[in-house]
Amino acid sequence: MPLGAGRLTRAMLAHDPPKRSEVRALRRYVRETLSEVVDRLRWESVPRNVVATSKTFKQLARLAGAPPQREGPFVRRVLTMNDVRDWIPRLARMSAAQRARLRGVSQPRARQILAGAVVAHATMSALGVERLRVCPWALREGIMLRHLETNASGSAELPLQALVRNDQPDATVTPLHQ
Repeated sequence: MPLGAGRLTRAMLAHDPPKRSEVRALRRYVRETLSEVVDRLRWESVPRNVVATSKTFKQLARLAGAPPQREGPFVRRVLTMNDVRDWIPRLARMSAAQRARLRGVSQPRARQILAGAVVAHATMSALGVERLRVCPWALREGIMLRHLETNASGSAELPLQALVRNDQPDATVTPLHQ
């Protein structure tokens, strides 16, 4: 779905700090975009164990009081819908430079954390997710960990194929299972 924090920030939050009308338009756009898939997701299953993976969720959890990354990847980090809801107006009033001074918010991502918070809150709200766990790794690492787990357990291999590198169109990167 076209709901990346960077993309939404560039497309919808032109001012720093953003105007209230920009934040309202962003919230409306996110809700409308999510509405296309929410019914189907709710029909397929009820979320029981929700795990979020992204720097945006890590930074939002840190704002809400989760332990810092230096405490290690296995420290439990959670984020509640209420925490995200409470941070949105605060982030909206701040400039990117002010957000960059908040604990856990990196300077390169300070401009887009507001859009990420809006998406996080709208998604959690639409799916009825009151709280979620924050994974220390991103989706890419999860795929690799799952692949390694599958190979270690003796299960059939995952269907990973060689990837073509962008900088060398004729070269390939060999998958780990070969």
